[in-house]
Amino acid sequence: MSHGLLIQILFMLVIAIIAIAMLRRAGLPAILAYLLTGVISGPSGFNWFSQQEIHSVAELGIVLLMFSLGLEFSLPRLWAMRRKVFGLGFSQLIVTVCFTMVAALFCGLSMVASLVVGAAVALSSTAIVLKLLNDQGWIRRRHGELSVSVLLFQDIAVVPLLILLPLLAEQSQTFVWYDIGISLFEGLAVFLALMIVGKWTLPKLFDEVARARSNELFVLSTLVVALVTGVITQWVGLSMALGAFIAGMLLGESQYKRQLEADIRPFRDLLMGLFFISIGMLLDFHIVRQFWWEILLLLVTVLLVKSLIIFLLLKATKESFRISLSTALTLAQMGEFSFVILSLGVSYQLIDNQTSTIFVMVAVLSMAFAPWLVKNSMNIAKRFQGVKFKGENVELSQLAPHSQGELVLILGYGRVGQTIARFMKVEAIPYLVLDLDPKRVAEARAAGEPVYFGDGCQRSILKQAKISEAKMVVITLGDNKAVEDVLCLCRQLTSHAKILVRTRDDIDMEVLEKAGASQVIPETLEGSLMLVSQVLYQSGVPLSRILKRLEFERRHHYRYLHGFFSGGDTDFTLERLHATALPQGAFVVGKTLAMIPWKKLRIELRAIRRSGAEIESPPQDWECKSGDILILLGKPRRIERAENWLLKG
Repeated sequence: MSHGLLIQILFMLVIAIIAIAMLRRAGLPAILAYLLTGVISGPSGFNWFSQQEIHSVAELGIVLLMFSLGLEFSLPRLWAMRRKVFGLGFSQLIVTVCFTMVAALFCGLSMVASLVVGAAVALSSTAIVLKLLNDQGWIRRRHGELSVSVLLFQDIAVVPLLILLPLLAEQSQTFVWYDIGISLFEGLAVFLALMIVGKWTLPKLFDEVARARSNELFVLSTLVVALVTGVITQWVGLSMALGAFIAGMLLGESQYKRQLEADIRPFRDLLMGLFFISIGMLLDFHIVRQFWWEILLLLVTVLLVKSLIIFLLLKATKESFRISLSTALTLAQMGEFSFVILSLGVSYQLIDNQTSTIFVMVAVLSMAFAPWLVKNSMNIAKRFQGVKFKGENVELSQLAPHSQGELVLILGYGRVGQTIARFMKVEAIPYLVLDLDPKRVAEARAAGEPVYFGDGCQRSILKQAKISEAKMVVITLGDNKAVEDVLCLCRQLTSHAKILVRTRDDIDMEVLEKAGASQVIPETLEGSLMLVSQVLYQSGVPLSRILKRLEFERRHHYRYLHGFFSGGDTDFTLERLHATALPQGAFVVGKTLAMIPWKKLRIELRAIRRSGAEIESPPQDWECKSGDILILLGKPRRIERAENWLLKG
């Protein structure tokens, strides 16, 4: 390797690091950073490498990605979700591909090129959508489950597409559906043969590897199995990625699944980065400048058409307007496998470079919009629903409570909401519940519970739920943004009722109290208090003293549960405890605490340790001495500045 080439590789990696850091701060996926790196270091930028020079290595990233996908492919899970996966997923893929093919044929593309473009447009980003749904806590919600079902079928559909593309290349000159069908049947036969042989050999192979108790051997065996199966499928005329998928699927049900996934991930992520860099090198900005308005028009068309197709399919299955629209917006973007399809299309000469560049840019822009669309899908759906579909999601006439007297209104009927309701029933306290899970509501109503399907973010529904007559409102929702919206609306509609809010932690505690919450109950801190109370009780501390201590903590907003020594945690947004020892000659030695500008330093002195004793909340005339240890509470950067002042002035 020449010195100049090494320098160019180094510069390319530095660009990738900077791009990933900047785009991640902006909340954009790392894929876009790799594409940008490819643009800068490829023919459209510094021209350090050509796409051909890096693509052969980068293609291994797809092989390992398909191997990882195979590991996650669970036949029992697929069977449990078969109706959603093969119903909704199949319909979405077929309708989107057919619609796109018709539009592409109308624009002058060939039948084969139209099929490639249609397949690329139909796929959505599994990596982006799953991560965002998980971050928002929406995986188990209805629109999250529907999105996962569609993505699962799309991942499965990649397998026949990987079989079909090389066969289309062989038949591209004389396109005959009969020949393609025969070739596809032969490919599926090879697929099944590998499945049968691999099912017997691979688990035994890894049993022997595991007995050797060598991490290096395990990693090497994983890589070799993924690549060898890929080479076999390529040798019989199929793609390498297909063989890797088969190997992963066969090992996905084994006891080694998690270890295999952990071993393969570093290689997969690195090579996938190279793959997306190679895709970025394909981008010809002369073509982008020439067709910029077509790219923007295609972007809007793809987002709208995919959303509309998914929305209509879901409405046809009698899903609610809100669920249908939020699912459609979640899946509107193109995905990482779209790049794979387009790249293979160029490699097999099924589409030209101009068409590939245009649709790669559309995919890049759609994925850039994806985080915003996914995060705001529920809000957008609620806005549209409020304008044109008011009252669709609730039986308004049934919301009046059946019991007389003071009412407790519970918003959210998950595990917490159900527990509260059970205690309300035992004490004969009238209550009414609103929830957005149709299955849960149906089951609860069948059991005679006063639970109704309704969105607590809608003013009209809260009014008909008799919020003005409620003595207490309990909000148990898991989404922090939804909690804040519901809380503000509840406080507008009732000024006298107490509003109790359940949250996961105390990050937004002050914000919620300012918004009108009478009391905020953070789960993690209350769980800590319950554990502390049991520890103290088992240690012989009187029960009355324990109860007073717990009440003190709640009254003072869990003061001693807020700060913790951070260890390796690098979160700079939370307050931490930090111990600062005062050596001989420190700036504050000989000064009293009153002389230290705590407000200006924006930190709190929690305690002082001297000679092994800890003094909580020391008096302001306390004089600091060398050897004292100050226990400080504050955000890391503020503590760092304050420590510098305390020691050096």
